[in-house]
Amino acid sequence: MRILILEDDPFIASDLQTILEDEGHEIVGVFNSIDETYDHIEDEFDYALLDIDVVGGKSFGVANALTERRIPFAFVSASHPGDLPHSLREAAFIPKPFEERAILRSIDAMSSRSYSC
Repeated sequence: MRILILEDDPFIASDLQTILEDEGHEIVGVFNSIDETYDHIEDEFDYALLDIDVVGGKSFGVANALTERRIPFAFVSASHPGDLPHSLREAAFIPKPFEERAILRSIDAMSSRSYSC
């Protein structure tokens, strides 16, 4: 799969990229800010991993844009799932600190079914 990552901690971003590339996925971009991500929101990719609190604010607008494009995503965050806006509460949520298998399971789950968010 082609995957976009929004994560402002360079160590976490690097870990995510390594985990995904080791499994054969292609990373189309690793971005650390809302604005930078919006600049690439129309790029071709199949899945996204989004931290919630990043440079420029919260990633909820990016999540809504992905929902409109019918691109599946998961939040990877230390925030609480209950803090998500009501419209995004059905999104996949992986708590930090994350386990590698949780990241891979979220991608496998999305790749094996159609996106219906």
